[in-house]
Amino acid sequence: MRVFLSLIAALTLSHAALAQQDPDYGQPSDYSEPIDSYSEDEVVDAVADFFGVTAEAAASVLERVFSDLGRPVGYVAGEEVAGAVGVGLRYGEGYLTMKNGERHKVYWRGPSVGWDAGGNASRVFVLVYNLDDTDLLFQRFPGVEGTAYFVAGLGVNYQRADDVTLAPIRSGVGLRAGANVGYLAYSRNRRWLPF
Repeated sequence: MRVFLSLIAALTLSHAALAQQDPDYGQPSDYSEPIDSYSEDEVVDAVADFFGVTAEAAASVLERVFSDLGRPVGYVAGEEVAGAVGVGLRYGEGYLTMKNGERHKVYWRGPSVGWDAGGNASRVFVLVYNLDDTDLLFQRFPGVEGTAYFVAGLGVNYQRADDVTLAPIRSGVGLRAGANVGYLAYSRNRRWLPF
């Protein structure tokens, strides 16, 4: 029995020594981020520059988004106009910039229905997640939005279609309050019909 226990102890010690000599470096973790994604610092700087706010203000808005979704692979920076009296419409345009260097002109439009009234013009910075093929951006993204624009405001909501997730951040001027349900359809060309 003593020989058996000595043999087990020797095998355990030799296995531990081998594990220390041959560490398992470079193996991807289940929690690792894609290589071609923007860091939180890069996005904070881009959002602060785009909206003309301090880095601290941008970081406070982005903290929750990064906590929920992680690092984006791209972003859309642009402008939009929207208005509603129960039923609303939204139109916008901007540029999709991917971390890998791709850049595309993007247009979006969409209807909404809900308790919503007023109008606003907004600058929009949309964080883009899980977009391996830029063609997948050009589709409808449903979302639920609750906004309150009083002269100036800032809001974030999430939209998802297939595995692609969008997180639009809006800073608007105007008078609009309420909550609505709708979708945004992204396209390569400007379209006026919202459907």
